[in-house]
Amino acid sequence: MTPETVASVALPAVPLTVEGASVLHQMMRFRWPAWRTLSAASRTEILEEANHTLASTATASEGRQTGIYSMLGHKGDLLFVHFRRSFEELNQAQLEMSRLRLSDYLEPTTSYVSIIELGLYESTSKTYTSLVAKGIEPNSDDWKREIEQVLDRQRQAMAPRLWPEIPTAKYICFYPMDRRRGETVNWYTEPMADRQRMMHEHGMVGRRYAGDVRQIITGSIGFDDWEWGVDLFSDNPLVFKKLIYEMRFDQVSAVYALFGTFYVGVRVETGGLTSLLSC
Repeated sequence: MTPETVASVALPAVPLTVEGASVLHQMMRFRWPAWRTLSAASRTEILEEANHTLASTATASEGRQTGIYSMLGHKGDLLFVHFRRSFEELNQAQLEMSRLRLSDYLEPTTSYVSIIELGLYESTSKTYTSLVAKGIEPNSDDWKREIEQVLDRQRQAMAPRLWPEIPTAKYICFYPMDRRRGETVNWYTEPMADRQRMMHEHGMVGRRYAGDVRQIITGSIGFDDWEWGVDLFSDNPLVFKKLIYEMRFDQVSAVYALFGTFYVGVRVETGGLTSLLSC
């Protein structure tokens, strides 16, 4: 099959993705007035229970962890980040938080549900072209079977990125984002080759910061109000500003990106709630 014939076939517009850990961000405001009315003994008992429960997940492995952060600004006091193996486990993590006596003094301000996602633009282009060249009809059973084999190989190769531990960096920056679907520009009407090129250029900027920041991208289309969530972890909070500012000059960000609310926090070490919530 000639390149011209391949190009004439209506290939799927959606890039392939592989998914990993289910993720829940919980932003909480602490009810300080009610907390101060408790006796010192009651506060100690409540914190011991919370520290014991949360400590068991702070160092867990295989994509089952909870990180705690003390938030900066007015958007909340505490940020809980849960990584789990499935939505069922994520639901259990949320319920375990609700059962803690400490939850009586936590008021949710917002939350975010997503799943770790790695986009495979380059693999998608090569795979689609190869399958069409073999004469396999897009979206046929044979097509789907071949695609699943590709995804299985990618899941195995990318397992450490799909099921990461929550980085131990001191600071976190989380924000949701969309791709623009406005009157003048629309990410979802651009050809896949153009989207692949723009995402490659976007990714090259991030690679220059690889030693200073850890980035975890989660997909949330169909799960929450935005399309993606971005977690940045670093021991230097200035890196967040520098990285995000530089990336906004990329075509993909300058033209197509919409950003939601930013949340920044300082990591709370295991057992650190006691000193953080002391009166």
